[in-house]
Amino acid sequence: MAVPMKNGGMKSSKVIFYVILSGITTGIGAFFGAIIGGISQSIIAICLSFAAGAMIYIVSGELIPESNQLYSGRMTAIGNIAGLLLGILAMSI
Repeated sequence: MAVPMKNGGMKSSKVIFYVILSGITTGIGAFFGAIIGGISQSIIAICLSFAAGAMIYIVSGELIPESNQLYSGRMTAIGNIAGLLLGILAMSI
C-alpha cells in the first residue's frame, strides 16, 4: 500500500499516516467481526455472503474489463473461465 503512494510522490509522513489509519480501521473491523461472528452461525454466513458479493462485484466491474483492455484476445476470457471453474471445483471438494 505504501509503495504506490510513495512512488506517486506523496510525502513520507502522509504515507505513514495513511498506512496507520488503514491498519487501525482493519483492527476495528476485525474486533466487531469477532463480536458479531460469535452470535450465531447464521450471522457468520450472512457476513461471508456479503463479502463474497463485494469481491464478485470488484472482479466483474474492475478486474475483468481491465484485463480485456490490457490483453486483447481469447486468453483473458479463457483464463477468467478457467479461474471460475477452478474456484467452483475447489469449493465442491
